[in-house]
Amino acid sequence: MRYAPAMATRDFVPATFDPPTSLVTDRFRLEPLGPQHNEADRAAWMSSIEHIHSTPGYPDGKWPPPEGYTLERNLADLERHAADFVARQGFTYTVLDPADGDVIGCVYLYPAPSEDHDVIVQSWVRASHADLDGPLADALVDWIAADWPWERLDRCGR
Repeated sequence: MRYAPAMATRDFVPATFDPPTSLVTDRFRLEPLGPQHNEADRAAWMSSIEHIHSTPGYPDGKWPPPEGYTLERNLADLERHAADFVARQGFTYTVLDPADGDVIGCVYLYPAPSEDHDVIVQSWVRASHADLDGPLADALVDWIAADWPWERLDRCGR
């Protein structure tokens, strides 16, 4: 998913908040998405475009684009997500297989445009790991409740 930071009048996270840099379970682990994930990230979503389009939160079909991206274009997106993380304007995590470290999905935590929610929570996994869609989405709810300052989540239909 490719977001632009919301133009919000309130801080997305408090100035004193240290965003978590990982979530580890027996089935996956999260770490901040960055340029080092470029090839594996692109391979993950390019292999699963139809599956991602069927995932709650991706109904418009604009991302991922059916024609894909070049590695250079994907790298630019990863660099933007990493910059958002540093600027505390959005937090994107890669989802890694704990067995081999391969990219199997992505998580996006970005400001909600509506005052009704604090954060938009979206995630996707490779089609080959479709059984993790629900467990990942559920783990995010628990993680946010335990480690993040938000209370009103927009889970995009989940």
